[in-house]
Amino acid sequence: MNYRTKAEYYIQGITQGFVEASEVIAWADEVIVAAPKAEDWMLEISTCGPDDRMVVLSHLNTIKGEVDAAELAALLKAKGAT
Repeated sequence: MNYRTKAEYYIQGITQGFVEASEVIAWADEVIVAAPKAEDWMLEISTCGPDDRMVVLSHLNTIKGEVDAAELAALLKAKGAT
């Protein structure tokens, strides 16, 4: 799954209330460890606090790439979101 698709899932999750900022921060930490090179957005999200919901959202919106609509739909369906 690409970063942009996962970011869109988290954006929708935070705005609809089924994802906490702490979950996104944990994901960013995992991505930093696994990525060949850490990108700015990864570090920015990783250093946010669990109460920084709007800051996390703003960083998620900076992630480049194309959303895979089928993967996003599957993620949202699995979470029971629309």
